[in-house]
Formats: sequence, structure tokens, C-alpha cells
Amino acid sequence: MQYTHLGRSGLRVSRLALGTMNFGQYTAEPEAHAILDRALELGINFVDTANMYGGTAGPGATEEIIGRWFAKGGERRERTVIATKLYNSMKGFGRTDNWPNTTHLSALHIRAACDESLRRLRTDHIDLYQMHHIDRETPFDEIWEAFSVLRQQGKVIYFGSSNFAGWHLAQAQEAARARRMPGLVSEQSLYNLRSRTVELEVLPAARAYGIGVIPWSPLAGGLLGGALRKAREGRSAGPMVSRWLETEGDRIRQWEALCDGLGEHPAHVALAWLLHQPGVTAPIIGPRTVAQLDESLRALEIRLPEEFLARLDTLFPGPGGPAPEAYAW
Repeated sequence: MQYTHLGRSGLRVSRLALGTMNFGQYTAEPEAHAILDRALELGINFVDTANMYGGTAGPGATEEIIGRWFAKGGERRERTVIATKLYNSMKGFGRTDNWPNTTHLSALHIRAACDESLRRLRTDHIDLYQMHHIDRETPFDEIWEAFSVLRQQGKVIYFGSSNFAGWHLAQAQEAARARRMPGLVSEQSLYNLRSRTVELEVLPAARAYGIGVIPWSPLAGGLLGGALRKAREGRSAGPMVSRWLETEGDRIRQWEALCDGLGEHPAHVALAWLLHQPGVTAPIIGPRTVAQLDESLRALEIRLPEEFLARLDTLFPGPGGPAPEAYAW
């Protein structure tokens, strides 16, 4: 396994992060525990979750599955860098329970959400606590004050963000600096060959502030993971990917042909491409089975030649470079 520092911090994490969003919804608890055990065997020490994950099992179910895994002992907790998130209502994504202070990033909600995550995870501290979204109504002074209390209490060690714009990262860091706090060590963003908007300002801001970037959806929901190959084999790619293939089928055919020419699976090449990008700490993989987890490690061994990277830039063009060059002279 390869390891790197999470941003400018001294914390060392694996170059692949184990995402747990499938746990409880698509992956039953016994298989989820087997995946977690196998991840540790493979050297993956970075596990990402969120308080509202759980799908049909209900918000919070994923943290509870991880908590019961920690409770098995065997240094599972000690060997794991656990990252979770807060922001959304625990009534489910896109819904509210019509009661104030149960969402977003008020000091009151931060305190309550942290205590609930600790209870579900059956641990006394969270290694990386992430804001799942920007809260435009709560000032960063209030957020950092609440976070400083959590850190003083020993409940949280590091703080991160998710789905922030570049200027939100700057705001957050400058507010933390004014309080003489370390600030953010990570930003979790949508980033893959198909979605490269973060290259405009998020990645440059993250690199400037020493914030490690953790890409989510590295396979674009499965589109970059051999979707056409699955279709030829009679396997379902899912309704969302099927819709994308209707408009992007030719590009995906070229993509899979390039990967075939390299002798590698498209999913592994998509992950390897992210690992080649400056500032990227660890893409989040979301295996549903132990076999899928094992296969993902191939990405760490792939070295993409410059000419291959250039062909990918032609096939999946980015925004044209960082701002302002991307949209100015």
C-alpha cells in the first residue's frame, strides 16, 4: 500500500480511501465487515462515511455498521483513520424534519451531530470531521468556535470540508487563521475524467492552502468503470449510466478502447488518472464486495505515460487550466 500525508498535516493515509456509502443499502452488514477487514489486511487505513448514509436502512445505519465492526476489537479502531461528515438532516437526503437546528452547521447542530456520530461509531473520537456542504447562513467564526470546542474535548482531531468552492476554502482558512487554528486539512470534491470543474479554482486553492483533495465518484457513477463492457456482457449498468451512454456512447467507446490498448480495466485507469493529479490525496472507492475491493488496488500500480494522459485530455477536456487563465487572457 502507498501512503501520503493528508494535506499539510502529519497524518498519513492510504492512497485509496474506502467509501462506505453502499453499506446498509446495497451491502449487508456481514459483507461490509468483511470488506472493512480486508481493507485493513491490504493496508487501507482511510475509511470515509457520513452521518446520513444508510439508504433504505435509514440515515445513520452506515455509521452503526462501522461501529459494530469497531466493537469487535482486534485493533480495528486503532488502525483506522475514520472520517465522517455532518450537515444534512438525519431524516434523509433532501428532506427535513421540520424542526429547527437539526441540519446545517450551527454550533448547536455541530455539537449534537458529533455526539450522535460518536455514539453510532462506538468510539470516543473522530479522526477527520467533514462539513458535507457549505452553510451560507452560518458564519465561519461560529463554525470554528464550535469545532475548537470539539477539539479541546478530544472528540475530533482534524477537520475537513466537502463540496466547497475555491473561495469557500479561502474563507474557511482565513477564518481559522484569525483564530490561530490549523483549519481544514482536506476537501472532498466531485472529481473524475468526466467532471473536471474543480480544476478551475478548487484544486488550486487546495494546493495553495495545503488542503488534501479527496475525490468522490471517481468512476462517474460507473460510466468510466467499463459500462459498455458490462452492457455487452448482458449486465445492467444502471438507469443513470444508461441515460449517459445515450449521449456519450461514442466517447465511452473510445475511452474503453484506449484502456484496452493499455491492457488495463477502465475502472483502474480512471483511478490511476486521479492519482496522477497534483494535490489529490486519495480517491474514494466504494466496493460492494471484497472482490471489487481487491481489484481496485491495481490502480496503484498503473503508471500512465505522458502521451496517454494527453490523449485523455483530448477525449475528456478539462476547463482549460486554472482560473483565471481558463476564462481570461
